[in-house]
Amino acid sequence: MAPKRKGWGVDPMLFSIIALLAFSGILILASVSASFSWLTFGTTYYFLNHQLLLGLLPGLALGALFFFLVPSELLKKWSFALLLFNILLLLMVFLPVIGSTGGAHRWIYAGPLSFQPSELLKLTFILYLASLLAARVPKRGESGKKRGLLSRVLEGKEALFPFIAVTGLIGFLLLAQPDMSTLGVIGLTGIVIYFAAQTPWWHTPFMFLGGLGLVYLAVQLAPYRFSRIAVFLDPLLDPLGQGYQIKQALIGIGSGGITGIGLGLSFQKFGFLPEPISDSIFAVVAEELGFLGASFVILLFAAFAWRSLALAKRITDPFSRIATVGIASWITLQAFVNMGSITGLLPVTGIPLPFISYGGSALVVELAAMGILLKLTSK
Repeated sequence: MAPKRKGWGVDPMLFSIIALLAFSGILILASVSASFSWLTFGTTYYFLNHQLLLGLLPGLALGALFFFLVPSELLKKWSFALLLFNILLLLMVFLPVIGSTGGAHRWIYAGPLSFQPSELLKLTFILYLASLLAARVPKRGESGKKRGLLSRVLEGKEALFPFIAVTGLIGFLLLAQPDMSTLGVIGLTGIVIYFAAQTPWWHTPFMFLGGLGLVYLAVQLAPYRFSRIAVFLDPLLDPLGQGYQIKQALIGIGSGGITGIGLGLSFQKFGFLPEPISDSIFAVVAEELGFLGASFVILLFAAFAWRSLALAKRITDPFSRIATVGIASWITLQAFVNMGSITGLLPVTGIPLPFISYGGSALVVELAAMGILLKLTSK
């Protein structure tokens, strides 16, 4: 376990990094969304108020006042039930009354409120996978016990098959929405967790083939996904179609220079850059705050990953260690996939930047995950 600390036992460095990310996200959204909010709703604070009231406050309540106080043993015990509940929510998005009507089926509506179950899935899948691997993968010092594959399967000690089955079911539901970006983040996070738990090397071909199968299925269901890869390889191939977002994003990033054009003064967010307060928000950050501001955001996520993984190495409880690696991997991978896609280093994806992009569902789940992370690393 991690070293004992006074008071709540929270690691002060990790807590400070998380607080900086959350505060920076609110500050950036306040700047980016003000004019966009005015043009859409006649008030400069609509998106900010929504993020505060339906994202930050319930997220802090869940993260700081609930999940931080829940013992890790209960999280492990209820992880499968939480995942089943989340799968039920994923099915509910297809219902005609409370689910989305037309287009992508990603939301559940309850009057004026809405929730995106795929955001919660990132956390429940990590907790389930941590519980699965902690129970079935040999603990440290037990690697000397060698059994055949058939014996391990019959004894329930082989984690590969339930991992593939659950991931396949989740993949099918996300492709049906469709939400390929979330599936990509969940899949990458799952693979990181799986091999971080010191599972056998021979599982790699199964992972590779499963990933190729999902990619093939995704392209067959929606051929436009292949055009995104083609545009990534040649941005000038479709500058007014698939390549429009990355073209406008690079214009904004280049306009920012070293120090930026000033907080709140972005030009690209005025109808040029698609999704300026969500998927493309990092381009607006680079335009308004320049290379220095964008580098600060990147360094915050890098520091978050470093500190979380450094603390994970000290944890002896398998579930807590694997869950810590999972949460750190999820946030870090999603952040760098978002920033990489908007800077042209990766194909364009419709995935938000954690803590910073507009979206109440995402922020609530991310802060709840931070409560769990601080709890697991405080032992």
